[in-house]
Amino acid sequence: MANVYWERLPDHPHVAQIVLHREHVMNAFNTAMAEEFIEVCRELSETKDIRVVGVRSSSEKAFCTGADLKERNSLDDAQWRDQHRVFQKMFHGLADLPMPTVAVVDGYALAGGMELALNCDLWIVSTRAVFGLPETTRGIMPGGGGTRLLAKRIGVHRAKEIILSGRKFSADEVNAMGLCNRLVAPDDLESEFLALANTISRNAPLAVKLSKRGIDDLFTMTDEQARLAEIQFYNQCVASEDRYEGIRAFNEKREPKFLGL
Repeated sequence: MANVYWERLPDHPHVAQIVLHREHVMNAFNTAMAEEFIEVCRELSETKDIRVVGVRSSSEKAFCTGADLKERNSLDDAQWRDQHRVFQKMFHGLADLPMPTVAVVDGYALAGGMELALNCDLWIVSTRAVFGLPETTRGIMPGGGGTRLLAKRIGVHRAKEIILSGRKFSADEVNAMGLCNRLVAPDDLESEFLALANTISRNAPLAVKLSKRGIDDLFTMTDEQARLAEIQFYNQCVASEDRYEGIRAFNEKREPKFLGL
């Protein structure tokens, strides 16, 4: 079986999940796994009827523990940089998926594993999950979005503690920092993910995608740039068939049937 694959969820036609499946090394990703992940993201980005994507492990022991350091131990500087360009494409491919993504985290989420979660839009976390960005303890620094994304979510001072200390943090600790959308018992991970995914997937797909873009893109713009971009996104929704359907359904007192058009 592949190191990573995606699948549709039975009875949930608009929801898919990416499954990390390299259990014997706690889902540490090597070059081959990263290349598979890139292909999975490409396929999902072209699958028009998928509206929400979860990212999870096939094992309860670890979500992902980052890059495979056994493979990296044999690389010279040039090879390391070449490999990291593949890893960058993996992280960016996940972050750039047009539909919302949900990290469904159980077990260890360390180094690049925590960064995979940070490149998702939302987090549903098991109470037994463990997080950390230990790169500084290995002579490097987070290279998959850790320094860029973590501070945006929880503030500079907390991000610096996680990154500069390199220590592990419990699920309760990161939840208190504001990283989790849901902190749940391990047995409730699946149901909580599906509840959130189904709520999102019932909404107008184009409006959801543009809202995601708006939040991500406008955050880095000046206020003047953000105002212009926001109204452009808004007007795309106004011109959509889903906008007409949403208004009709409201007035007819029924559930809307959105098509993403």
